[in-house]
Amino acid sequence: MERYLQILTLSLDAVFANKFRSILTALGIIFGVAAVIAMMAIGNGARQEILDQIKLVGLNNIVVTPKLLDDPNSTDEESDEKSMSKKYSPGLTLKDAENIERSLPTVAVVSPEVIYPTMAIRSGKKLNVDLSGVTADYFAVFNQEMRIGIGFSDRQQDMGAPVCVIGPEVAGKLFPNEDPVGKSIKCGSIWLEVVGVLKGVQVDEKAESMGVSNYSKSVFAPIKTLLLRFKDRSLINQSSLMGGNEIIFFGGGAISFNSGGTTDSENQLDKIVVQVKESSQLSSTATAIKAMLTRRHQGVDDFDITIPELLLKQEQKTKDIFNIVLGAIAGISLVVGGIGIMNIMLASVMERIREIGVRRATGATRRDIVFQFLSEATFISITGGVIGVVLGVIMAKVITLSTDILTIVSFWSIVLSFGVAASVGIIFGYLPARKAAEQDPVESLRHD
Repeated sequence: MERYLQILTLSLDAVFANKFRSILTALGIIFGVAAVIAMMAIGNGARQEILDQIKLVGLNNIVVTPKLLDDPNSTDEESDEKSMSKKYSPGLTLKDAENIERSLPTVAVVSPEVIYPTMAIRSGKKLNVDLSGVTADYFAVFNQEMRIGIGFSDRQQDMGAPVCVIGPEVAGKLFPNEDPVGKSIKCGSIWLEVVGVLKGVQVDEKAESMGVSNYSKSVFAPIKTLLLRFKDRSLINQSSLMGGNEIIFFGGGAISFNSGGTTDSENQLDKIVVQVKESSQLSSTATAIKAMLTRRHQGVDDFDITIPELLLKQEQKTKDIFNIVLGAIAGISLVVGGIGIMNIMLASVMERIREIGVRRATGATRRDIVFQFLSEATFISITGGVIGVVLGVIMAKVITLSTDILTIVSFWSIVLSFGVAASVGIIFGYLPARKAAEQDPVESLRHD
């Protein structure tokens, strides 16, 4: 052991005696390890974002939303044709949701939702909110937990009781220093008793586009409460004169008594979220829902069906491929760093032939020479790996701060990159070490 410690000391002395060359040798490893850690951090961050979004949109969910048929770029003839076809569709209604739940055995839960932007008032405090009518299953479908209180019950939902669950921002603005549960707020023209406050999560634009409400500034009431007490768009039966054209609205469609009239679209619901029992049944259930709604809407294609989980998984697959490419590029830089170590160490062997001859003449074995030069290469690689790890963590933080891209540096990415750096030193350092050991002692002593 003492012999190997002495050889190790000689190796370290040789490294520090040529600091500049050692630093240049380690640069490839430093940047290679830093790149690997940064790329893996970006990949981990992307994966976590996808998982968070899947939790937000719920597992095994299908989202049905109304589609606006009017195209501002369409011709008058096309508009008239769409108007005539549209009058036969009732739009997206509560009966659609009930029919889906009753008819499809693959469906676990159906959660219809209607949203009205309105003003919430409490003791002189006002806040613009989204007043959402939902079912009691809504919070379980979207994995939302209560911070205070409980959600409304099935009985309150069936009775259309004037109760609500509020988001954390609503609670903070309207009830800054008190417990909201049991107290009432006025939303538009109706009073609602608060029965719970959501923990709430940050909802980004992508999640909103997939049917997720902004929980923080929302007030959730039973859907029947809003349809009975606040507004039911399907019951609007109004005659008006708009630019000389009489229009009667009913259901989700409109009839114009003038070919030049305008068409308005009013759906009773803003979305229907269908939770399927098994992920494997998502596509087939979506196909069945499309056929069912097309039949109920008299063949009018006035709705969109999206499967957020499949879209997110496809996005994750795309990101994984991108991350593999980036990781491969970073890995290539590590290999290039290893080749740099080998080249520098081979040059070092040629420069130190006389030193090798002296050591062999004074009793050093070939194994000792191999160990010495291999120790130098490994030490340079490990030192470069440590510096690369620190630099990689810093790079990941800088990426997050400067671009808002989530990065997560995992323990295993550090272990992997550090282990690769050490392996590179051993693998690419062995050839120069063996070349040094094969030098003839007599010829080495004669070398000038």
